[in-house]
Amino acid sequence: MSEVDSPFLTTRELARLLRRTPEAIRSMRHRGQGPRGQRVGRGVLYRRSEVDAWLEANAAADPLGQRAA
Repeated sequence: MSEVDSPFLTTRELARLLRRTPEAIRSMRHRGQGPRGQRVGRGVLYRRSEVDAWLEANAAADPLGQRAA
């Protein structure tokens, strides 16, 4: 299964998607502000479906985003 077909994102892939650093993603996760991650071995994986749901919830809660639509 290629990276594109995988139902999971690594911290680095999520950081690239959100245009943040991997450190910023880790910090968001530890503060409970980012999408839920799942520890696998020494790394963390994020379900694409959870990331998409998290992005949708943030877009719906953003008053500036609401105004721009």
